[in-house]
Amino acid sequence: MDRFMNWVEKKLVPPMAKIGAQRHLLAIRNGVISTLSLILIGSFFLIFVNLPYKPWADALAPYSATIALPFRMTMGLMAIYATFVMGADLAKSYSLDSTTGGILSLGTFFMLQMPVNVLTPKKAPLGFVLPMSNLGSAGMFTGIVSMIFAVEVYRFFNVHKITIKMPEQVPPAVARSFEALIPGAVIIIVAWLVRDIFKFDVNGALLALFKPITGILGNNLFGVLLPMFLIHFLWSFGIHGMSIVGSVVRPMWLVMLSANADAVTKGVSRTHLPYIAPEQFYQWTVTIGGAGATVVVAVMFLTICRSKFLREVGGFSLVPGIFNINEPMIFGAPIILNPYLILPFNLVPLVLSTISYYAVKLGLVNGFTTYQAWTLPAPIGGYLSAGNDWRIIILIVVNLIVAAIIYYPFVKAYDKKMVADEQAKAEKPETAAPAAAAKA
Repeated sequence: MDRFMNWVEKKLVPPMAKIGAQRHLLAIRNGVISTLSLILIGSFFLIFVNLPYKPWADALAPYSATIALPFRMTMGLMAIYATFVMGADLAKSYSLDSTTGGILSLGTFFMLQMPVNVLTPKKAPLGFVLPMSNLGSAGMFTGIVSMIFAVEVYRFFNVHKITIKMPEQVPPAVARSFEALIPGAVIIIVAWLVRDIFKFDVNGALLALFKPITGILGNNLFGVLLPMFLIHFLWSFGIHGMSIVGSVVRPMWLVMLSANADAVTKGVSRTHLPYIAPEQFYQWTVTIGGAGATVVVAVMFLTICRSKFLREVGGFSLVPGIFNINEPMIFGAPIILNPYLILPFNLVPLVLSTISYYAVKLGLVNGFTTYQAWTLPAPIGGYLSAGNDWRIIILIVVNLIVAAIIYYPFVKAYDKKMVADEQAKAEKPETAAPAAAAKA
């Protein structure tokens, strides 16, 4: 075990840490995270119009489209918001102007969309419009490609000094606009050639490419377990697993959540949604209290452990854990590189994912349709995210009991070891004193 841990620490951790700090992945992560506040606001409206009370639903039926409009203008346009932030973040990482990077990325994204000429009604045709179907989560992959292409071209022209330089007296905003003129022209022309001249549907091609992957991650048990295994394996050695794995899979999780929410607005039953496992599936039924469902460990440290140290760790970890902040437990116990706790820390999420997967698949609980603040206690967040389904609370309680059963023997063994260490440390001064007196 020690040899394996040493190998992981020396050979695996350094490259994983580099991947976690990779600028493109960081830009994707920051761009996606930037949209969460708007998604949360839009989700409130979706919950409001879909409360599971028939008289309420009947009363709101004539106004449901109007009430749901904020949802469509937030979550339904998330690719636009994310693309700008991703481009700005990547440009900033290169010490380029962040606003220009965001604008060029967004311009590329729009150029890769195909407007539709709406000729009806005949008396007042709308003209060219952009369908919203590609501006939400379905456009996230195009946004990522647009961001990388636009900012890398912008950087290339800057590095090779192929820009228009204005005199120092010119206001900075005007100077930046002229500086971006040449790279911006190249970026827009290339995007125009790809989409309008060669008629290549980048968005459609990317969706077709990622559809099997999204299907595996969302509706296949192996695909559901894989992110949990990778995230917790990396956490076990001190690497923030979600920062690395989440940067890759979060765009696909957002596609799943958006598809589920859209299905609900079309009248699909919440127990027959397109995807089983968007991010909220893990957030509320698997990583309860944080990675590894360690909130149960905090409770066990406080209630069944005799070690003073572990009781202290349980004391300062419990309240943050209730709100899904478990760094005090991970670094305090510690769980990282701990031969007593590393196994259940990795095993529990896999077991809970399996239980929750079949609970959703068999229609025992609703699927997940809305984003809720991740700091909500799991029963509240899960209840709201699953369309006010009280059965989710039962599932969470069952999962917590299962997690406690798995952790129990390992926590007891660790407690026994810590008590022995504390007793040995307490006895050491007593044995040292007689020895010192005899020497005198």
